[in-house]
Amino acid sequence: MLGEELLNEIMNDIWFRPLVWMDYRVAIIFLVIAPLVLLIWATFDRKEAMQRLLIIYWRVASLLMITVYLFIPGWKMGFFTGAIARWLIPLSLWFWVDINEEIRDLPSSSIKFIFTSWRWATTIYCVLGAAASFWFIPCGLSNTSLETNFCQVWLEVPQAYKQIIHNNPDNQGFLGFVGMVGLCFYVLYLVYFLLVRVGKQGRSALEQ
Repeated sequence: MLGEELLNEIMNDIWFRPLVWMDYRVAIIFLVIAPLVLLIWATFDRKEAMQRLLIIYWRVASLLMITVYLFIPGWKMGFFTGAIARWLIPLSLWFWVDINEEIRDLPSSSIKFIFTSWRWATTIYCVLGAAASFWFIPCGLSNTSLETNFCQVWLEVPQAYKQIIHNNPDNQGFLGFVGMVGLCFYVLYLVYFLLVRVGKQGRSALEQ
């Protein structure tokens, strides 16, 4: 009985709420603002390898936005999509042999230094986040766990986003449906990529 009370106390302790909100803020900086600025910069500076890698990055990172929309109605699937996105993003940044070689061969410049720094910082941030997400796997497995403050704290930022961008009290289900449709398209493209494109091109980003 004492063990159950202790578990309930831990599950309802939200001392880490500031860390959760900070994680979302850091994600906006490293995973949204920085790559958007770099993509614009690389386009104007005609750094094609960086452009290609950033376009690939945005395709992969879209799973994070899908996760936000799954969290708005409180669907527990978002805990899995968020964790998977944290693993896929670093993979997308280093997977391509030809792009890695092109970027490595570029002459030293401000954009190369900043791009490389962002690449490593994003990799470290995502890997740490993916490792931390294992603590919250129970939130995606049980409705009972999902209702605890331990899990609900992760839904606060998506619901705040909803209040700002989609300020309609009755559209949570529709927004979750939008996230689910996005997830279906994402999974279909990922299956195509793994079964067709990787099999045909390997780790080359350029069309053969």
